[in-house]
Amino acid sequence: MGGDALRWSEYRSVPWKNGGGMTREVASGTVQAPLTSAEPADGFDWRVSVADVGTAGSFSVFPGIDRVITLVEGEGMVLTVDGTPHPVGPLSPFAFSGDAATDCQLEAGAVRNVNVMTRRSRATAQVRIITVAAEGAEMACALGDTLVVMAATDGITVGGQDGQETRLGRLDCVRHEGPAALTLRGDGAVAGITITAVC
Repeated sequence: MGGDALRWSEYRSVPWKNGGGMTREVASGTVQAPLTSAEPADGFDWRVSVADVGTAGSFSVFPGIDRVITLVEGEGMVLTVDGTPHPVGPLSPFAFSGDAATDCQLEAGAVRNVNVMTRRSRATAQVRIITVAAEGAEMACALGDTLVVMAATDGITVGGQDGQETRLGRLDCVRHEGPAALTLRGDGAVAGITITAVC
């Protein structure tokens, strides 16, 4: 279908930077612009991962990184970013700076979050929640962009311009590079994550 299927069962588990838990890496990549000597070569310009948060605590600090976090399981949380509290509800993307001192308080038990990171000087990310109903939906990917479509619910099918379709389970993804229009069918919701290189 012109994209790569990424399955929840195959995501690689890696420890949090601060050692407080584990995250599952969904996809990561680099953009074509050369790194400057001031930027750390830690292996990614963008990364999508899924983290389980079972207790309150501080987030890792990522200098030079922008973050978008989306709660996909659980009732809610409050992120205090540089002293300002921000309630974060289910399927409501929240953008903040990885440089900031960030603390998490859980509203009603454990949560699971999709976490998108981009190196500020190299890439930007847009996260949109799209509801898929009987009439279907569509997502476009522009030239030079990377699109990751993650199923927030079971029963979503993604089709490409070649007519092939991929059925996604909960938190499975399709990754697509370059210009295309992807069709979504089923009954549920997806997170559409668009990565754009900084010119």
